[in-house]
Amino acid sequence: MRTVTPVVHHGRMRSIWKGSLAFGLVNVPIKVYSATEDKDISFHQVHAKDGGRIRYQRTCELDGEVVEFSEIAKAYESDDGRSVILTKEDFDSLPVEESHEIEVLSFVPVDQVDTMLYDKSYYLEPASKSVKAYELLRQTLLDTDRLAIVHFALRQKTRLAALRVRGDVLTVQTLLWPDEVRTADFASLDTSVKISAQEKQMASMLVDSFAADFEPEQYTDTYREELEQLIQAKLDGGEAFTTEEPETGEDAEVVDLLAALQRSMEKRGGKDAAGSKSSGSTSSGSSGGARVKAKSDDDDEEAATGTDSAKPATRRRSSSGSSSSGSKGSTGTSSRSRGSKANS
Repeated sequence: MRTVTPVVHHGRMRSIWKGSLAFGLVNVPIKVYSATEDKDISFHQVHAKDGGRIRYQRTCELDGEVVEFSEIAKAYESDDGRSVILTKEDFDSLPVEESHEIEVLSFVPVDQVDTMLYDKSYYLEPASKSVKAYELLRQTLLDTDRLAIVHFALRQKTRLAALRVRGDVLTVQTLLWPDEVRTADFASLDTSVKISAQEKQMASMLVDSFAADFEPEQYTDTYREELEQLIQAKLDGGEAFTTEEPETGEDAEVVDLLAALQRSMEKRGGKDAAGSKSSGSTSSGSSGGARVKAKSDDDDEEAATGTDSAKPATRRRSSSGSSSSGSKGSTGTSSRSRGSKANS
C-alpha cells in the first residue's frame, strides 16, 4: 500500500530577515530564521459534483473588472465614514519599518513572563565572522537565568519579543501585546464551590499516578496520521475507517465526582477510595491516558456547543483490522491538528 508523502523542505534554512542585535554599546549582526513550520495537510477546493478546481478572482465592485494584485491597495474607514487609501510606499515610509535592529529593552527573570504571551519563535544566527559577542550573550543569559525583552519591526508590524536561549542557539519568541490577551470573564468564576478533603486527596492521588517528565517526542498528531491514512485509502479506492457505536461500561458518564475519581484510580491500578483514605498511601500506575468524567451544571452547555466532553468519544477502526484512536474534526483548506500521546 502506498503512503502519502508529506512535504519535506530540503537544503539549508533560509533567513527571512537580516539585522543586528543591540544591547548597550554591543552590536551583534544576526540573521533571523523561522523556528517552526506548519505540518498540516493542504487541500484544494473543488466542485463536489465534478471535481473541478474552484478559482477566485479579485474584482472591483464599481466596474466589475478583474484587478491585478499589483494594483490593490489598502484602505481604512474611520468611524465617521471617511476613507483613506494607504499604498505600499506609505507603509514603507514608516520610520520603524526602516529599522533592522533588535533592541534589548531589559533583562528579566525567565519565570516573570506569562506563557500566555508567547507567540511565534525564530532562531538567531550570528552573521559576522566573529561569534564572540553572540556566545557571550548566550552564556550570560544562561548564567543569570534571565531573558531579554526586545523590540523590533518585522513584516509591517512592531514586535515585542523575548530573547532567550535554546540549547546552543539564541531564539526570539514574539510576544502578544498586553491588550491582545483577553480577560477570563465567566459567570462560573463567581460560583462558590465546596470541595471535600476526600475529593482533594483522591484528585491528588490521580495526579500523582499521571506524573511524568515532559518528553514531546512521545506525542504524535494522531488526527494528521489518520487523515493521511484516509487519503491514501481513498487513492487506492478503498475506505480507511468504519464508525463504531460509542463504548459503554467503564467510560460511561459518572454522576458522582468522588466516584469518578475512584474509578479513575482503579483504572490506573490504585486502591479504592476507602482503602486509600484509611492507609494514607499514594497509588501509582503506568503512564497513559484515562478519562475522568463528572456530571455538572456545565454539561448542558457543553452539549449545546458540541464539545466531546459531553459524551464518550467515538473510536474509529481501520478496515484493515488495525485500530486507531478516535478523533473528530472538520476539514477545511488545511487539516486541524490535535496531539495525543503515542503508544498509549
